[in-house]
Amino acid sequence: MKKRKLNIAVTGLNAVDSPGPGVSVIRALREAASFDVRIIGLAYESLEPGIYMHEIVDKTYQIPYPGAGTDTLLPRLEYIHSKEKLDVIIPNFDAELFPFIKLEKKLQAMGIRMFLPTLHQFEERQKVNLFEFGLKYGIKVPRARVLYDPSAIKSLASEFSFPVIVKGKFYDASIAYSLEQVRNFYDRISAKWGLPIIIQEFIHGTEFNVTGLGDGKGKTIAAIPMRKQYITDKGKAWGGISIADETMLELTRRFLKQTKWRGGFELELMKNKDNELYLLEINPRLPAWIYLSVGAGQNIPEALVNLALGKKVESFREFSVGKMFIRYSWDMIVDREEFEQISIYGEL
Repeated sequence: MKKRKLNIAVTGLNAVDSPGPGVSVIRALREAASFDVRIIGLAYESLEPGIYMHEIVDKTYQIPYPGAGTDTLLPRLEYIHSKEKLDVIIPNFDAELFPFIKLEKKLQAMGIRMFLPTLHQFEERQKVNLFEFGLKYGIKVPRARVLYDPSAIKSLASEFSFPVIVKGKFYDASIAYSLEQVRNFYDRISAKWGLPIIIQEFIHGTEFNVTGLGDGKGKTIAAIPMRKQYITDKGKAWGGISIADETMLELTRRFLKQTKWRGGFELELMKNKDNELYLLEINPRLPAWIYLSVGAGQNIPEALVNLALGKKVESFREFSVGKMFIRYSWDMIVDREEFEQISIYGEL
């Protein structure tokens, strides 16, 4: 029986030292058992490597940055849809989720489906709200303080023991061992991502991640824990291994049941010396290492697409433990004409 072919648009094509999830999501979609795909890349910059991976991406369009607002994004998506007849869009960056969530009903009216968290879910798990989130749902979260003014930095010494984590509202995090380092990171991160800045208690331990998929009704469709094997200077996993940890899976199932989370997610966890789990962040989308889910036996991007299309999706019951991912870099040779094409016309 011939499989249905879907036109799926995917963002996050930057496959650099802090990679976007797009290329991994696309690789998973190309291995889907329930459908075939034509992949439409949605890029923000003309140097995103995924644009030029022609065996991965069939066609690419530039789209406006999230800060441009929905009034700018919607006409661009309408144009792309007129050319490509999109079935599904999978946004892969935290910062772009807000405009896509706002546009979900309009896009659905055009025939384009997504499977994203609700606006309430997206806001509730924001870094600035995470400590209260932990209190509400009975999940251990490191103590935190939100800063809107650098004059408040001097009072941190009486509230926290050093080191502390200094985080941006969307991205970026650094370990500070003194008030002076806090000030430096505050200035650098706020200049790039804006305010507020989050100061978070530093938990000593081993870092883990769980990726998965919630059906929006409290059911766990998929969940795979991973231990980071190699971490870059930006804190990104460059290698990891799937593990069996019932405590992490139980925490994940409880998170999904209580919040009725809709869509993909990544939980960043820390296990301290007493084997206590602390929730460091909730990323409201699929992570860059999502292709490990395929290797472990749970094709989460495929399941997400089927949920977006309104199909019944059964929960995965098991996954392979001990499957590793090891990221690597290589040089692509690209014709200048291709770079000019995407830079000038916004299409390739």
